[in-house]
Order: sequence, then structure tokens, then C-alpha cells
Amino acid sequence: MKIKVLAVVGLSTLMMACSTVPLTGRRQANLVSDGEMQQMAATSYRELLSSPKTKVLNNAQSRQVKAVGAKIQAAVTKFMNENGYADQIAGFNWEFNLIESPEVNAWCMPGGKVAVYTGILPITQNEAGLATVMGHEIAHAIAKHSNERYSQEMIAQGLGAIVGSAVTKTEAGASVFNQVFGIGAQTGVLLPNSRKQESEADRLGLTFMAMAGYNPQSAVGFWQRMAAKSNGQAPPEFLSTHPSDATRINDIQKYLPEANKYYKK
Repeated sequence: MKIKVLAVVGLSTLMMACSTVPLTGRRQANLVSDGEMQQMAATSYRELLSSPKTKVLNNAQSRQVKAVGAKIQAAVTKFMNENGYADQIAGFNWEFNLIESPEVNAWCMPGGKVAVYTGILPITQNEAGLATVMGHEIAHAIAKHSNERYSQEMIAQGLGAIVGSAVTKTEAGASVFNQVFGIGAQTGVLLPNSRKQESEADRLGLTFMAMAGYNPQSAVGFWQRMAAKSNGQAPPEFLSTHPSDATRINDIQKYLPEANKYYKK
């Protein structure tokens, strides 16, 4: 009986916590409030930037990161306001930082906390390439992918009924948050959903970079350079949280006509 009650509670919560991804219209489950996710992200972001192991740069490259970020932020705000999604970016406190690291990476946490690593700059090559990366990562935050992954993990671990204002403060909640942001391996049934999110972020990211004044066609060149960088060493697509290089590039080319509608030369 207890299991049935929990199942009903979990299902009811899931139904009440559904939201819609901008542009794509996909329905998703988010068990945690945006405010809680943003608070956790802000705390993690501050801890990272203040760590003695983290070198936050203040140079010409970091200023370019901030400038591109500001343009995409303005584009996102315009898109969300014009399409009835203004409430989904309420509470965003945007930050853009360049971190010295050989890692080929960039990310955006809930609330607009963005980090770009210097290791990816030789591949971005220029502002348009940087806009491709930042637009994609910011799209993850706009589409609430972290919240969705968090919710999926909670459900997968049988914790879906643990909801409310205290969920993220529990030991279980903190553990899941760390997993969502890459601490610990993730395998199994959640991976296909992550690939779907990656493709969704590509589509949204193209629109955001186009609205920010960057030619979305530049995204093809960037991902081709990323593919060349991997030199065929990426894992098979069915084992990866990302689409294969060929799949991603092919999909981006399909999304270009849509993104071009937002691009004013």
C-alpha cells in the first residue's frame, strides 16, 4: 500500500511539474523549482571561482567572452519576452567567465552562470565560433535541461516523491545535483534523453546566436573542427550523452533555415 501511495504521489507531482521547452515545444518534468536550482548553481559557481585551483582570466580573450555572452543574453531575453516565456528567465543573474584550463569545455548552469575554458578557444577560433559554443550551453539552461536531468535521476533512484522546498538540501538531492553536473559517471536509460537535450540545445543555440548577430552557418564549421579534434576517438553514439559528430552536423544543417529567419546581416 505504501508503495502505491508513493507512486501516486510521484505521478501527481510529475503531472503538476511539467513545463514546455521554448521553440521546440517539448514537454518535460521538472520536480524542483527554478529558484532552488539557481541557488544551488550560484553556490557551486562561487565555490569554483574562489577555489585556489581555478584561475579566472582578465584579458582580451575574457573580455571577448563577456562581450559575446552579453549579446547572447540580450538575444535570449528578447526571444523569451516575445514568445511568452519571460517567467522562465526570472531570477537569472548572468555571469560570463573565462577559466584557464587545457580542457576543451564550456558550460552554463541554471541562472545564467557561464564558464568557458581556454582549451576550447583554438577550436572556436573567432567570435562566431565562440557564439556557437556559448549559445549552445546557454540553451541548456534556458531549456531547463539540468532540472530535467535532476528530476529524471531522482525518479530513477526512487526519490521522485521527495519534493518540496527541502529536496535539494537532502544528502540524496545533493548527490544527484553533483551527478547532473558531471561528478560521477552516468549510464543507462537516461543517456538517450541527454542526446535529445543536446540536439535541442543545438537548435535553440542556433536561434540565439543568430538573434545576437552571428551567422548560424558558422556553427557547422565549429562542429567540424570539434570532430577533427576528437580524431575519431569519441565513444559510439549509443554509449554517449552526445550525438555523434556526423549526426550533430547533419541535424544542425537541417535547423539552419529556421535559425536564418532570426539572422539579420
